[in-house]
Amino acid sequence: MAKVRVGLLFGGRSGEHEVSINSARAIAGALSTGQNGSKYEILPFYIQKDGRWLAGDSPQQVLASGQPLQLSQGTDVEGADTSSQLFVAQTQALQRWESPAQVAEVDVWFPILHGPNGEDGTIQGLLTLMQVPFVGSGVLGSALGMDKIAMKTAFAQAGLPQVKYIAVNRSQIWSNPCVFPKLCDEVEATLGYPCFVKPANLGSSVGIAKVRSRQELETALDNAASYDRRIIVEAGVVARELECAVLGNDQPKASIVGEITYNSDFYDYETKYTQGKADLLIPAPVGETVIQQIQEMSLQAFAAVDAAGLARVDFFYVEATGEVLINEINTLPGFTATSMYPLLWSHSGVPFPELVDTLIQLALERQ
Repeated sequence: MAKVRVGLLFGGRSGEHEVSINSARAIAGALSTGQNGSKYEILPFYIQKDGRWLAGDSPQQVLASGQPLQLSQGTDVEGADTSSQLFVAQTQALQRWESPAQVAEVDVWFPILHGPNGEDGTIQGLLTLMQVPFVGSGVLGSALGMDKIAMKTAFAQAGLPQVKYIAVNRSQIWSNPCVFPKLCDEVEATLGYPCFVKPANLGSSVGIAKVRSRQELETALDNAASYDRRIIVEAGVVARELECAVLGNDQPKASIVGEITYNSDFYDYETKYTQGKADLLIPAPVGETVIQQIQEMSLQAFAAVDAAGLARVDFFYVEATGEVLINEINTLPGFTATSMYPLLWSHSGVPFPELVDTLIQLALERQ
């Protein structure tokens, strides 16, 4: 029987490029393990930080080394060190695709691109146009899951409890000097301190700041506006951070619940992806009632954004009051050695190779 050819798509132009590489290496290993090795053939595709897609030897080199290619490697312009030269390189890459036949050979795509242009519906739109099945949510689920403001609107419509928040536009911060002080006044009156300032469309805690004063708030808003035109400010809450993984399409299942503990001020990028910076407690040491509530809310959140295949749903458990508040859903969570999603399923009886196999079968099911 012919092997299923899996187009492993990784890298990308977001700030989570390196995380994507680590996730792709883990997935490639799982696809080459045991029975998966006899079922699947991996066709890796690597997107450089300048946006150029590469096939053939270049992606294999990245998977082997775990390091991004330098922009001068594989480009069509020698020493592409200016914006105009990079534009020429990208245009030529589109006009003269490297190994175009490999795209036509793909039976199912496995995009493991984190952040903007990876899990926000853009690449999912391209893969939909290719009319080839792919792992994960479609355009709508991906877009809703990526944009924190749209996500929270969907959660509110589904009746899921959340922390208080204020949606902000970049123009309120940069364009009108009269509006900005009023915005800060509103944040202080509605949310108070501490609060969190977040770009609406970034993942892995990129651009997020915890603020405790007016000066920190102004700085954080200005910084967040440099990442995204849509920003969200959330009230701080003293709570435990719990997570649940979801797997499936129309009849998804929820994993056991895990907890994240850490010594840093909040769960930032360095804490997430540095071994030993955070402790993952699986299963979470909480009561059965809380576990059942989180599992039920995870499935509700999955349906609220029209997710498919996989998602990780994050919660705040306010132990003092017993409240469980939904934080966010991640429709394309990490698959690194420290990533919660595969660890939750492993502890739920689904080992990593089986998990990857299941995700591909779910993608083919939706064809």
